[in-house]
Amino acid sequence: MKEKISITTPLSEEVARSLTAGDDVLISGKVFVARDAAHKRMVEGLDAGNPLPVDLTGGIIYYMGPSPARPGQAIGAAGPTTSGRMDKYAPRMIEHGLKGMLGKGQRSEAVVAAMKEHGCVYFAAIGGAGALNSKCIKKYQVLAYEDLGPEALSIIEVENFPATVVIDCNGNNQYIKGQADFCEL
Repeated sequence: MKEKISITTPLSEEVARSLTAGDDVLISGKVFVARDAAHKRMVEGLDAGNPLPVDLTGGIIYYMGPSPARPGQAIGAAGPTTSGRMDKYAPRMIEHGLKGMLGKGQRSEAVVAAMKEHGCVYFAAIGGAGALNSKCIKKYQVLAYEDLGPEALSIIEVENFPATVVIDCNGNNQYIKGQADFCEL
């Protein structure tokens, strides 16, 4: 069994490009949280000539739907949402320095092309394990678009958050490879 690779945010392009599809990682540091409503606002702002409300350089965005925290916790369940909902926005975020995306499900050809060009990696978090994921989250803070509630642009501080590289900076895709391997059986 391969050893898990520990990575810390912000990610350099060198670190992002060193990861390969199939690598299991433990992510520590600050990770942005945003879903489609926040992505839409960020892109609308860029289209209007405004800067992003945060500097994405070296950042990872987790496509997560947080639930309210219980007493003594930073956050409630913290499971991944379907990443494809962000595909129309992701290339713009990648162009602005994003080095990692964390969610679940396939990505479009346009997203993979931007990842290859700019050195960005796509991680999968385990769906259905939101309560377990939340144990790795030490802090949660809304940064922008508070009116969006759980879809606001936020930041979390994580420690040893488990994920798998499913699409690397060369376009190698575990979803495709895994299906091909299964079909050969």
